[in-house]
Amino acid sequence: MQFPKAPIIFAQQVDLLEERGLVINDKESAAFYLSHINYYRLGTYWWSFIEEHQNHTFKSGTTFEQVLNLYSFDRELRLLLLDAIERIEVSVRTQWAYYLAKKHGSHAHLEPAAFSSKFNHNDFVSNICAEIQRTSDTNIKKQNYKYNEETPAIWIIAEVMSFGWLSRSYDAIGRRALKNDIADSYKVKETILSSFLHHITTVRNICAHHSRLYNRDFTFTMKLPTNGDSVLLNSFSDTTKQLYNTLVMCAYFMDLISPNHHWKQKLASLIEVYNIDVTEMGFPEDWKMLPIWNSIK
Repeated sequence: MQFPKAPIIFAQQVDLLEERGLVINDKESAAFYLSHINYYRLGTYWWSFIEEHQNHTFKSGTTFEQVLNLYSFDRELRLLLLDAIERIEVSVRTQWAYYLAKKHGSHAHLEPAAFSSKFNHNDFVSNICAEIQRTSDTNIKKQNYKYNEETPAIWIIAEVMSFGWLSRSYDAIGRRALKNDIADSYKVKETILSSFLHHITTVRNICAHHSRLYNRDFTFTMKLPTNGDSVLLNSFSDTTKQLYNTLVMCAYFMDLISPNHHWKQKLASLIEVYNIDVTEMGFPEDWKMLPIWNSIK
């Protein structure tokens, strides 16, 4: 079957949206935005405002500004989430390198015995070597040339390995007690930390590729703790495939690793400024009353 749709110019895209019931108060402005935000990309946001999906007709009274407002909110949400994930990632890299080095020495990552037999250790080391070769960090390059080793020490390679490999290599640590030493830093079990790292690797990739977070259902559902900190346990939502629980976990980690942060306040402010229906992201109606969010009141 041949694709039936011919490309149309930006002004025609505006006309098409009007034909489908979208209220456009400034056609020139709408065409401008469509010239810088791909029609298909913006379409993933106006999908929330569609009444009849077969004919792509909009709910009565829906405006172009409403769609653009949701797009702008989602963009800022991705940036805010990346801020939290960056700090969590830096912390986990530190803990991973510290505890592995403490148990297995400065080049623990080169020891297959440090990891599960099911872990593809050769691929892991090959990836690290490739990252070392690619890095533009002059200090790491100097370390690599200075010593006659396959790679620099684990606390150095921890800074260049991908987040995906960090997640996989944590999960693959051979000694469960060692995994728990790292997880104890965050007051969760190692199974919870493994699942969370797997999940936020996916979330980070979504953010980095500028994809939609709002009302997304995640295919991988992270494992939630069933015991431990009551603030965390009493703040989750039953809608496990949406973004809300991810934000709860990020807020919890931020409270531990950056006690004076304002991340939660920024999230609440972002929602308020854009007047967003957060139930589309799995938020409970009374979310601000839940203990993890107490500090934003």
